[in-house]
Amino acid sequence: MVGRLPSVNPLLAPVAALAVWTHIILLWMYATRLPAVRRAGIVPDPTAPRGAQMAALPARTRWKSDNYTHLLEHPTVFYAASLALAVQGVDASWVVILAWAYVVFRIVHSLVQTTVNRIPVRFVFFAMSALCGLSLSLAALHATLA
Repeated sequence: MVGRLPSVNPLLAPVAALAVWTHIILLWMYATRLPAVRRAGIVPDPTAPRGAQMAALPARTRWKSDNYTHLLEHPTVFYAASLALAVQGVDASWVVILAWAYVVFRIVHSLVQTTVNRIPVRFVFFAMSALCGLSLSLAALHATLA
């Protein structure tokens, strides 16, 4: 049995949580996409223009794929900033709260996008997560320069 390190930075928990969430969306994407591809009779064609075949799938199916892509875009900044803070030993409660807020906003953004896909609602949660990400990035920069 692997023991828990006594000085694990609490910033690593939201990082791990968002990584797990990204895999949940990946599984949900394939759980909906593969049956939809079969129903549509799509045969993968590597010469087809990017996304052309997937455009034939129902929008509700594509939303999961779109969200998975989004979870591989902006969150990379969150991962970098959070890990930079953790490596530097920064674990102030406000920083940990910001990191968890980022994760919660991204999860809510995912749930909105993958179910009802109301863009104005999604945007609010994206903007809130982006503000948390910016704050974490600035904190990481400050910690690096201090």
